[in-house]
Amino acid sequence: MLYIDAFNHILPKKYQAVLEQKVPNRDMSSNLSRYSETVPTLLDLDARFRLMDSVEGYMQVLTLAAPTVESVASPEVAVDLCRFANDEMAELVEKYPDRFAAAIAALPLNDLDASLEEIDRAIRDLRLRGIQMYSDVNGMPLDAEALYPIYEKMERYNLPILIHPKRSPALPDYPGEENSRYRAWTKLGWPVASSMAMFRLVYGGVMERFPNLKIVTHHCGGVIPYLAGRMEWNDDFNEMRMGHKDILFPHKPLEYFRRMYYDTANNGYPAGLRCGMDFAGIGKLVFATDLPFCNQKGLRLIRDSIAAVDALDLAPGDRRKVFQSNAVDLFRLPLSTFV
Repeated sequence: MLYIDAFNHILPKKYQAVLEQKVPNRDMSSNLSRYSETVPTLLDLDARFRLMDSVEGYMQVLTLAAPTVESVASPEVAVDLCRFANDEMAELVEKYPDRFAAAIAALPLNDLDASLEEIDRAIRDLRLRGIQMYSDVNGMPLDAEALYPIYEKMERYNLPILIHPKRSPALPDYPGEENSRYRAWTKLGWPVASSMAMFRLVYGGVMERFPNLKIVTHHCGGVIPYLAGRMEWNDDFNEMRMGHKDILFPHKPLEYFRRMYYDTANNGYPAGLRCGMDFAGIGKLVFATDLPFCNQKGLRLIRDSIAAVDALDLAPGDRRKVFQSNAVDLFRLPLSTFV
C-alpha cells in the first residue's frame, strides 16, 4: 500500500532565500527562524526525508506553504516568486520521483493575466499537476467573475484546484476587540473560511458554470459535511416561506458540494472523517495530512491521519482508493509508477 499525501506543505530552500530577498520583512524572517526550530521538516529537505522514511510507502504531492504570495508581494514581485517556486517544486519531483508523486503550482493571483500564463507554463512545461488557491484572493471571494478564466483553464486541463483556508489573527472575533483570541482564527476560523469559499463556489454558480471543475477542499471540507442537512433544510424552508425558489440551479445545491474532493487532513479525528466520507462518498476522499505542523514535526500527523482512515474499517478496495487510487486519478499520475 502506498500513502499518497495529497495536501501537505513545504518551503523549498532556494525559494526561502528568494522570498526573504524580495520581500524583506521582519515578521517573515522571524517566522522562518521559528520554523527552523519547531518544524524543520517544512524547510529542510533532509529532515523531511528522515520523517518520510519512518512510514513505509509514504509519498507526497507538494504544495507551497504560506505566506500567500499575492498578499505579501507586489504583482511584479509575485510573478517572479511564483515562477521561482514552481521551478524548484518541479525540480524536486524530477529529482526525487520515489518521494514526491507530484507538485502543485503557486500563482501570482494579484496579477490574473500573469496567473493564466503561469498555469500554462507550470502544467505544460513543468508538468505540475494542479494549482493552489486560498479561500479568498486578497479579500476577493472565489465566485468573483474575474476568476472565471482560471476556472475555465483548469477545467480544460482536467486538473484540480486545491483550496487552502486563510484567516488572519488580526481579524477580531467580536467588535471592540483588537484581534482573534485563543487561536480561534485557526481552530474555528480556517474551517469556516474553507466552508465559506466552498459555499460561494456553489451558491455563486461557479460549480454549475464549470461542471467538470475539480476542487479539493482542505481539512475535509471544513464544516460543510456536518451542516449539510441544515443547508438543505434552509433552502426548502425559504422556498416555503417565500412561495418561490430563490436558488435557481438545475440540481440541488448539495449535489454541487458533492462534486468536490475532500481530504482527510482533519488531524486524526475518525468521527469527523466518517462524516466527510458519508457526505462526499468514497470516490471523493483523498488522503492528506497537513504536514508538517504538529509537535512531532509531522510524524504525528502522518500516523494519526492513517489511523483515522483505518478506523473507518473500509473494505480493501475502498482503503486503496482513499490512500492511493483517488489521488492517482485526480492528479492524472502515471499509473506505472503506482502499480
